[in-house]
Amino acid sequence: MKKILVANRGEIALRIMRTARRMGIATVAVYSDADRRAPHVRFADEAVHLGPPPSSQSYLDMQKVIDAARQTGADGIHPGYGFLSENAAFARKVEEAGITFIGPRPHAIEVMGNKLAAKDTVSAYDIPMVPGLDEAVSDPERAKAVAKEIGFPILIKAAAGGGGKGMRIVEQEKELEEQMNRAISEAQSAFGDGSVFIEKYIASPKHIEIQVLADTHGNCVHLFERDCSVQRRHQKVVEEAPSAVVSPALRRKMGEAAVLVAKSCDYVGAGTVEFLLDADESFYFLEMNTRLQVEHPVTELITGIDLVEQQIRVARGEHLAFKQEDLRINGHALELRVYAEDPLNNFLPSIGTLTTYRPPADGARVDDGFEEGMVVPIHYDPMIAKLIIYGETRAEAIERMLTAIDQYRIEGIDTTLPFGRFVFQNEAFRSGHFDTNFVKKHYTPEGILEADREITEVAALFAAFVYHRESETLRVPNAGSSNWQNRH
Repeated sequence: MKKILVANRGEIALRIMRTARRMGIATVAVYSDADRRAPHVRFADEAVHLGPPPSSQSYLDMQKVIDAARQTGADGIHPGYGFLSENAAFARKVEEAGITFIGPRPHAIEVMGNKLAAKDTVSAYDIPMVPGLDEAVSDPERAKAVAKEIGFPILIKAAAGGGGKGMRIVEQEKELEEQMNRAISEAQSAFGDGSVFIEKYIASPKHIEIQVLADTHGNCVHLFERDCSVQRRHQKVVEEAPSAVVSPALRRKMGEAAVLVAKSCDYVGAGTVEFLLDADESFYFLEMNTRLQVEHPVTELITGIDLVEQQIRVARGEHLAFKQEDLRINGHALELRVYAEDPLNNFLPSIGTLTTYRPPADGARVDDGFEEGMVVPIHYDPMIAKLIIYGETRAEAIERMLTAIDQYRIEGIDTTLPFGRFVFQNEAFRSGHFDTNFVKKHYTPEGILEADREITEVAALFAAFVYHRESETLRVPNAGSSNWQNRH
């Protein structure tokens, strides 16, 4: 594999290209009108224009992407995450074009892309499942009967869903029909598939995911867990590895289960198996993401393994160079997704120009795709960057993260940096005893405002102290620096 086209944009495109360059592989960028001057376009060895800003006319146009690969002689396509990364039809078209798809086989994407099909596939492997109805349901009366059997509250979920779309929590029977209709409508609009199913709602779970890696020779390992429980609108904002509450015995059980899930669909490459972890350490299969995850850097930092490099090596047909017993957890890693969102206004998008953009300089890994002066476009996901920190211990990583947040300078738009500071200062997070309801239980905009007020007061007191100390110091001119003396 001598040249790879990265079918993506922004920070993930840059992140993939950097590894490819280190491996001596040339890269091709694709871009829309909105990204014409983006860093990933300049970084690549070649770049191909796809079309107007809307994704449907650029990054989601399969034929344009494949034509760009042919035009530039790319022998591999890496889809990153989002866009076409979990599209089985795209993976199949890439293969048919004689180009290597750097990801799983189309069958695995297809099976794991539908939550009902995924549950059916892994059912033979004795993987724990959340109680519920593992088939699509559209009849409210049947849904009510199932809900009564498993007990309220229940969760209505889109079979083809993701990112919290097509998902409704139902507390009481009288709400079920209305919420079901809303979930079906949203699922149809978002995914073109209105199928929904019902599960028991696990009220206070942790969201734990296991990174897996498999080659084409039957070898499969897990690279331990990530805790992704801090979410807003069912979407992750803060991730860490390892989890503060997963014991070695539980880690082994969850890791073994994740490997079985991967083997159930003949998985190849890097993937993530997601579980819900209850307070009593019971865990339940949630879904499998058949791509690189946004939060993969925290796994890289604690294992020392470049997951993009492994994806490329697996796609080239190489054996995994390590076994499960070779893998160790070293230290602790945290990630904050820096979104162009206003945490004081229900995390609504904040679009505008980055009048100031200065990432922290020391001790932080920043995966980003923006520069000062760039406009955050309305057409794509509002994530600006990922701020990733490593520490020998969890406590050290948290303190380093707080320092990095304070050093990160972004002006012109609102971001989730203040929210991140709130999370890492919060006692529930610091103790490790938090779940997916962290935002609901602990976060208020007033908490950020109060923290900002305290920081301002401390800064003012310190400035006053320095001024008072300096004013009491007798100042003597430095004769050695006198221009007059130097001239004579």
